[in-house]
Amino acid sequence: MQIISHRGYWLTADEMNQAVAFHRSFDLGYGTETDLRDHHGKVVISHDMPVGDELGLEELLKIMKGRNLPLALNIKADGLIDEVLRLLKKYNHTNYFTFDMAIPDMLVQIRRGAKILSPLSDVVPTAPMLEQTKGVWLDCFQSLWYSPQIIDKLLEAGNKVCIVSSDLHKRFDELEHQWRMVRDCRYFNSEKLLICTDKLEECMDFFNL
Repeated sequence: MQIISHRGYWLTADEMNQAVAFHRSFDLGYGTETDLRDHHGKVVISHDMPVGDELGLEELLKIMKGRNLPLALNIKADGLIDEVLRLLKKYNHTNYFTFDMAIPDMLVQIRRGAKILSPLSDVVPTAPMLEQTKGVWLDCFQSLWYSPQIIDKLLEAGNKVCIVSSDLHKRFDELEHQWRMVRDCRYFNSEKLLICTDKLEECMDFFNL
């Protein structure tokens, strides 16, 4: 299993999606999840609507410095995939996937040959177009609804599975239960199994990675 940081390895909330958080994450060997939008023709890192001073995707790839760690790219605006793929190719970054895009844009990304994870959650119980993607972004918006068997079945079918850790939904009381369930998967050691969390050190200690 691989652990990836959520908006970088941040220590204070103002570091989220900032260069300092990405430097820290990559220097410690963690890939990251981050959010992409556009501002005046530039693809930038921003969860909310950008104002113009955001880090660019190109700058993030420069921080990565060819380490090709996992990048989970939440493209929050339609029509950006061509520029995203151009930048990934420019920096020879192949270890990435996109997720949580609108369905029409998902179709465009499939046609462009992007590496996509299909949404699967208690809100979206059937992963759309799963046969045309690389796997699933496994979320738990309201409840911890899945089981180790569901995760194993997805992995057995050759899918990448990236699990959203419950701490990202502020449900800290179920965190140990969720992590124990992940650890109980038969394919826990698969490189295709990832978990995205803000609790990086605690996660590393729990899974003894």
